[in-house]
Amino acid sequence: MKKLLFMFVFAVATAFSAQAQNASFGVRGGANISNLSGDLRDEDRFENKVGFHAGIMANFGIVDNFFSIQPELLYSVKGFKNEDSEFTLLGQNWRREGKVNYNYIDLPVLARIKAGPLYFEAGPQASYLVSVNNETKSYLNGQLQNTTRDENSKDGLKEFEVGYAAGIGFTSANNAISFGVRYNGAFSDFVKEDLNFDGDLTNARHSTFMVTVGLALPTGR
Repeated sequence: MKKLLFMFVFAVATAFSAQAQNASFGVRGGANISNLSGDLRDEDRFENKVGFHAGIMANFGIVDNFFSIQPELLYSVKGFKNEDSEFTLLGQNWRREGKVNYNYIDLPVLARIKAGPLYFEAGPQASYLVSVNNETKSYLNGQLQNTTRDENSKDGLKEFEVGYAAGIGFTSANNAISFGVRYNGAFSDFVKEDLNFDGDLTNARHSTFMVTVGLALPTGR
């Protein structure tokens, strides 16, 4: 975690010292649609899950209003939804939904190109695994009965992950508001030893689509 904070501060300080007159700072947040990718043994076991991301960002203009560098520091909930289980007992229909949340601090450093209201972005991303939890919901005849959330150990998982991010979106004329979609992928598996899923996660990587909104305050533009 300290490494990510140091990297973010270093990226911001380096870019700010070079392009302070074209800098802006702000916040970013939105929804995640996540699942697993890689050489999975039982892909049908894992389904898309909705999460969220939120954090801070900075943008430093390098070439006028055309090319900039944008580091971000985001709390991002990734993971997957388990295949539902359902059964009927004494005429009553029971259904169980379960999902696993992997809660990360992400540090993407993106190169951004702006063409009118449209922007394109891509760059590397470092991630730190903060925590893991299971969330389970039980339904009786379609009605929610209870929700439980259990914290899991990070044993067997890699705390640090290196990946990439790429996206496209729209921004206002003064760059104060942006709306876009982004994909986060990983270069390596996030599991060292699969302790909970019978080996199904041995070759798993995080795969996340983001719908994201940014609000920025220019400092000199």
